Amino acid sequence: MKSLRIVLSLVSLVTSTTLLAQTAQQKSFDQLKTLSGSWEGKANQGMAVRVSFRETSGGSAIMSEIQGHGPEDMISMFNLDGPNRLMMTHYCGAGNQPRMTASTSPDGKIITFDYLDATNLATPDAGHMQHVVFTIVDANHHTEEWTFADHGNEMKEFFDLHRSEVAQK
Repeated sequence: MKSLRIVLSLVSLVTSTTLLAQTAQQKSFDQLKTLSGSWEGKANQGMAVRVSFRETSGGSAIMSEIQGHGPEDMISMFNLDGPNRLMMTHYCGAGNQPRMTASTSPDGKIITFDYLDATNLATPDAGHMQHVVFTIVDANHHTEEWTFADHGNEMKEFFDLHRSEVAQK
């Protein structure tokens, strides 16, 4: 009986330690949650851009909305797929939905998403979002670098974003 209690105690200790240890992907997801709120800034050509982030679905997903590109405003959804994979689905103005997986810099401030697959993509080389890098500069400043691939050509869009004055009050 005493050995059974010891075994159960060890199992309980290992289980609780495993639950407390966060993977890099879980930490990245939590880092993205810190972006909740309204952001404003400039894109490459000096065009104003607004981006908002909010948690949804009981905290299991994060929604980002990019505004400022006219009728093709875009939504991205972030979620964990198990503890070791952070996913993003980008609902693009091009009418397709690329899915990307994340990798994270050692300091956790740079989260890079790379193309995995897409829905509603006419051909593999049709125009679609291929890559995005989120860099968390500090609590009130982050950047986003988006790469769009179209028949072998890449176009990059860079957003330099600061928390909206309204959101800070």
